[in-house]
This record gives sequence, C-alpha cells and structure tokens, in this order.
Amino acid sequence: MNKTFILEDLDCANCAAKIEEDASGIAGVISSKCTLLTQKLKLELEDNADIASVVKEVKSIVKKYEPDVTVIEK
Repeated sequence: MNKTFILEDLDCANCAAKIEEDASGIAGVISSKCTLLTQKLKLELEDNADIASVVKEVKSIVKKYEPDVTVIEK
C-alpha cells in the first residue's frame, strides 16, 4: 500500500532528506521518498500498517524539521 503527502512550502533539501530518513523508521513503513522539487513524501506501507499512527508520526517529523510546512494527505 502506498501513501502520499504533499509538503506545502517545503524549501530545504537537507530537511527533505532528514524527513525521508526519519519517515523510513516509522513502524509499518517499508520505504520512504521525499522529493523537494515536487514537495511530496511518498511512503510504501506494510499491508497491516496503522494508517492513523503513520499520519500522526509523519506530521510530527515534518514539524520537527520544517515548522512552517503544511502536511496535506493525498
């Protein structure tokens, strides 16, 4: 299963890399890819992943590195 987030106003390549790295460590996440150019975070999730928990963790990680970025679930 895949989940995509739009990271509105993401403008830091270093922060994008940190977000990608931290997101890959969330329980239930198989892989993550954060692209600065498209301002998207794409996650590949295990079939039994707790989606609500993953969303909460993603928002927390993004706010840690980029407090002004808006996370939009797609």
